[in-house]
Amino acid sequence: MAWDEWEQLKAGAADRSTGMRLNQLDPGDGGGYVGLPGQTGDLKVAQGDLAKIGSQAHSLYDNLWSKARVATPSSDAAAGDLSGQGFALGGGLKHVSNRWEEQLKSLMDACAHISNHMQVTKKVHTGDENYIQRQMSSIDALDAGFDERVGEPGKKNPAYEPKK
Repeated sequence: MAWDEWEQLKAGAADRSTGMRLNQLDPGDGGGYVGLPGQTGDLKVAQGDLAKIGSQAHSLYDNLWSKARVATPSSDAAAGDLSGQGFALGGGLKHVSNRWEEQLKSLMDACAHISNHMQVTKKVHTGDENYIQRQMSSIDALDAGFDERVGEPGKKNPAYEPKK
């Protein structure tokens, strides 16, 4: 292909191009991410939501334990029988059975991890939030106590008065 022809093809493609458009709404219509997180809202999750996710993960774990493991003993027995009769298929079936068991254990571990994590996540984060609030409120009280602009000279500082 000659260089001039290549340049003509590139120019033609550029003329026909309408630009890239992603599969999403325009930001003005509510799509996309605009602004800072405080401007768009905070992520809030209730304990009930986390409990439902954990419960579903636990149910999936139980179903995998009771139903998906059933195939392994019979597959292993069939693989041994086929190998004993001299069929090469027995080794292949044993390999598939071993891979199934490995993948099943991996999936069950993931389900157990999700279930356990959902049970403690809300509690841990609630404790963190309470700790941060306590720390910040004590700093505010100290700042108000040392701020000369808080009260008039000779009068009690309102920062130390009982809260109403």
